[in-house]
Amino acid sequence: MWLWNTQEVALFFSITLYVCHLAGAISIRSPQQSLTRPVQQDVLFSVDISCVGIPTVQWTFMSGRVSRDIGAWQPGGYTNVSEDYMDRILTYTNGSMGLSDLRIQDTGFYVITVTELSGSSKDAGFVLNVEEVLYEDLQYLAVFAVVLASLAGFLMVSMWLMDKAYSQINAWRQRRQMPENDVTELQPL
Repeated sequence: MWLWNTQEVALFFSITLYVCHLAGAISIRSPQQSLTRPVQQDVLFSVDISCVGIPTVQWTFMSGRVSRDIGAWQPGGYTNVSEDYMDRILTYTNGSMGLSDLRIQDTGFYVITVTELSGSSKDAGFVLNVEEVLYEDLQYLAVFAVVLASLAGFLMVSMWLMDKAYSQINAWRQRRQMPENDVTELQPL
């Protein structure tokens, strides 16, 4: 007692194969999905996409309540990058995206969406943490300490020289106030 006839089974398998084909038609591979970079450096969100036909690649930034489109492009075709990222983005035909001159505000989630002409799409996400470089702060602190030490040394030498000059002036005044001839009269007894 068959519940399905052969035509229904063939139709079911055809639909299943088509859905499996659509689901596996797009692939996004990435060697690293969590990245940490220092301020003012560059980062490469490296991906390798594969799909049937020419895909549309779109990158989006999300952090807290902020969500911004970064750009969209087709490999070998058009490129549309938002004004906020115009001078900082490099797009690649494999779907990768480079972001230069990192800022603390660039910390957040980056999502790549690959869409085929058929309308099917797939997403992948990246986490970027932009850190302030502490050794640069220490360099500034060290330079500031050297400047302060130099200033303190200069002030100490100046005070020493002024003390020497003051002593010389006092000695000169005392010599000037003394009589030239130190004649002592002897009185007869």
